[in-house]
Amino acid sequence: MSDVSPSTGSTADRVLDTRGLNCPMPILKAKKTLNEMTGGSLLKVLATDPGAVRDFEYFCRHTGHQLMESTEAEGEFCFLIRRKG
Repeated sequence: MSDVSPSTGSTADRVLDTRGLNCPMPILKAKKTLNEMTGGSLLKVLATDPGAVRDFEYFCRHTGHQLMESTEAEGEFCFLIRRKG
């Protein structure tokens, strides 16, 4: 997967690979990474845990970060998150 989102055309500032990890690790690692980033930055998260879809929707809704994109292809999930300003 490239760092460029096919639907938004946006380039991620950072890519976090959480493939092979189960809940809650993808969210915890994303939270830590987002805390290290500046406001408005884009984080691309790769995951294989099907529960990550629900988890990232909830996480973004309750933290103020924006879930720009959520896609799935062949059991691999990709989330594009814009860090809150």
